[in-house]
Amino acid sequence: MKKINVTVWNEFKHERAGGAFGDLIRKYYPNGMHRTLAEKLAADDLTIRAVSLDEPEQGLPEGILNTTDVLLWWGHCAHAEVKDELVDKIQLRVLAGMGLIVLHSGHVSKIFRRMMGTACRLRWREAGEKERLWVVSPSHPIAKGIPETFVIPNHEMYGEPFDIPQDGKIIFMSWFEGGNVFRSGVAFERDNGKIFYFSPGHETFPVYHDPHVLRVIGNAIRWAAPEKIFESRVTPQPESPEHVYTQNPLKSIDTRAIHQ
Repeated sequence: MKKINVTVWNEFKHERAGGAFGDLIRKYYPNGMHRTLAEKLAADDLTIRAVSLDEPEQGLPEGILNTTDVLLWWGHCAHAEVKDELVDKIQLRVLAGMGLIVLHSGHVSKIFRRMMGTACRLRWREAGEKERLWVVSPSHPIAKGIPETFVIPNHEMYGEPFDIPQDGKIIFMSWFEGGNVFRSGVAFERDNGKIFYFSPGHETFPVYHDPHVLRVIGNAIRWAAPEKIFESRVTPQPESPEHVYTQNPLKSIDTRAIHQ
């Protein structure tokens, strides 16, 4: 059985914060959310690495990035610290086929905004209110084994309007106790890569201990995993597969400089 190579990337900032805020987060994620996800998602068909922003090359040196089939991304307070050069490399890897799963506040990460081409803004409120998720695409592989609806007892509210492209496939919708609704699980395709955004996962709540949430993420990993990673394409095709009878008026002109 060919295993899926999964890399869980996390800022790993909040979990090391001081005071009551940091204590609360460490209560649920003593070794970091990335390591909790790696432990909870462990399966025979997955090889999972947990990395963070403060590691060499911001956790994603070429040896790791270029052997990753699916990248999970959690970011919140340190989006600006992620180097543009790394975002460029991740983008190219996704376009070549690597899956990308963006979690919670990663909606305004550099890589998600790059792949969406929008600001990815939304409404939010930290009131610890109830969130009810609904499966709206039950036949989609990411929804496999998920009940029609389930509840996260306490969570940060994310609400519409959500500034994302309209080509996304909505898998989950959320309703919040305060009345807001939100497209909480949306799938996209970009070139050869698959992308899934999933909003549950605020750091001060034990969301990544919820079996339904973990099942969704596990399903998303398997859906986004590529059959292969494609080489960068060279788009010119000077030799046609069929004979061209039309006379080319530029035949005697060297046009290479125009296309460079």
